[in-house]
Amino acid sequence: MYDNLKEAIVNIHEQEALNIVSQLLESGQDAMEIMNVCSNAMDKVGQLFEAGEYFLPELMMAGEILKQIAELVKPKLRGEIAVARKGKVLMGTVAGDIHDIGKDIVLFLLDVNGYEVCDIGVDASPEKFVKEIKEFKPAVVGMSGLLTVAYESMKNTVDAISAAGLRNQVKIMIGGGQISDNICTYAGADAYGKDAVAGVNLVKKWMEV
Repeated sequence: MYDNLKEAIVNIHEQEALNIVSQLLESGQDAMEIMNVCSNAMDKVGQLFEAGEYFLPELMMAGEILKQIAELVKPKLRGEIAVARKGKVLMGTVAGDIHDIGKDIVLFLLDVNGYEVCDIGVDASPEKFVKEIKEFKPAVVGMSGLLTVAYESMKNTVDAISAAGLRNQVKIMIGGGQISDNICTYAGADAYGKDAVAGVNLVKKWMEV
């Protein structure tokens, strides 16, 4: 059913996707795994967008499906996880990219896992990241980007954080689209999350240290 869920989201079959999620939850399936499948589906939607097969309406419709799924899953996650705030995480989609779906999934999962989160939105400039780091004082900064144009923005943002003297105060993770070890090294980040759950696990590992 997980494969069917991914296919329904990618093909923008709203009611089918919601029905599958309801069935998965009723049968006792892991809520985190459901969100992970959704994250993988959105990566595929992003690839179709970059290939010119999908356009902005498809991205928006897929995002709306995801928000509805999150509303179904949230009570289950909150029931499974005892929420006590563990630390601060700041996240934003970097300059030149307006996609918030992947970022929102990670923020949602971090929230239900007990972290204090700050969302600085999309198309966030390096200067905005620096300003918000100074004010919010997070332990972890996450940068999201679905399009390849985000790679340069991620590097510029990390450089700006370093220039502001803040680099040694935060761990930086990046994610979205086709992020790889090479892109992570190029941007100067500490690590990348291949999906939303991986991003949450990075935060957990860093916060425990």
